[in-house]
Amino acid sequence: MANLVEFTDDTFKTETSEGLVLVDFWAPWCMPCRVVGPIIEDLATEYEGKVKVGKLNVDDHQRVAQSFRVMSIPTVILLKDGELVEQVVGARPKSDYVARIDKHAN
Repeated sequence: MANLVEFTDDTFKTETSEGLVLVDFWAPWCMPCRVVGPIIEDLATEYEGKVKVGKLNVDDHQRVAQSFRVMSIPTVILLKDGELVEQVVGARPKSDYVARIDKHAN
């Protein structure tokens, strides 16, 4: 999916420094992450050009996960111009993520 960004420890700061960015912290072995994954993909399509949406595999990129104190996955964060504005732990319905995005969209 072209509009879904794969964040890494090395690219995270640059990729999230401007605008509204939704990040899904996940791992392949996490069952609730498999529920949230398709929702994140839908959001990437729906908000293309308005919100950067992506995923960060916590097994492969622990530095960023630790910096946000991600202790449980899935954790979804929303950044605005590089600053944390929302953090959600656990699987939520799509409407919850949409409401949080819309709250911070200009």
